[in-house]
Amino acid sequence: MNIEGLDYNTQREKLVLPEYGREVQNMVDYCVNLKEKKERQQCAETIVAIMDRMFPQNRENADHEQKLWDNLAIMSDFKLDIDWPYDVSLAKTITEKPEPMPYPMTQIPIKHYGKMIFELFDKLKTMEPGQERDELIDLTANQMKRNLFQWSHGSWDDEKVASDLAKYTDGKVQIDLDDFKFARLDTRDMDKDKKKRKNK
Repeated sequence: MNIEGLDYNTQREKLVLPEYGREVQNMVDYCVNLKEKKERQQCAETIVAIMDRMFPQNRENADHEQKLWDNLAIMSDFKLDIDWPYDVSLAKTITEKPEPMPYPMTQIPIKHYGKMIFELFDKLKTMEPGQERDELIDLTANQMKRNLFQWSHGSWDDEKVASDLAKYTDGKVQIDLDDFKFARLDTRDMDKDKKKRKNK
C-alpha cells in the first residue's frame, strides 16, 4: 500500500549516528547550509545543547563535551564551517572501519580438545619432571575429560584421556590410572549445554 506523504525509515537516507535520530540530523543539515557564519555558530551550539540533553547520564564523563562536538562534526560530514571549541580532527578516526582481522587457521588433529589443549601438550613435552609439571598434567587431563564429554560424540572415559595424553605428548606423559584421580564432572550442567546446542 502506498500512501502519499508517508514513507518508511528503510526508504530514507541512512543516518550517520542513529542514536541522535533523524530530527537532529535534519538540524545539522540545515545548520551546514546557513549562509552566515554567526548563524551557523549559534545553530551549532543549540544543536549540541539538544544532544547534551538527550544523554544527561554521559555528563559525568571527562570528555563528554568533546564527544558531542566530535559527533556534530561527524554528522555534518566535516562540512560545518564554524569556530569549533574543540579539535574535532581526530573524530574522523571514529567513522573509519577497522581492517578485518585474519582468522587463525591453525590445524589441530582433534577439534574437540581445542587449540589451547594442544599448546599444553607441546609445553608438557619440554617440561622437566617436578611439581609444576605434575600440576599441569592434572589440569590438562581434567580439561581433556571435560572437553571430551562436552564436545565429543565418542568415548570420554579415563582410558581415552590417558591414551590421548600419551599420544599427543609423543609418549612423554604417561598417567597411571590406578593412582591418578580425575576431578568429579558435574554432568548435569554439561547435559543442559548439550541439549541447548542440539535445539539450536
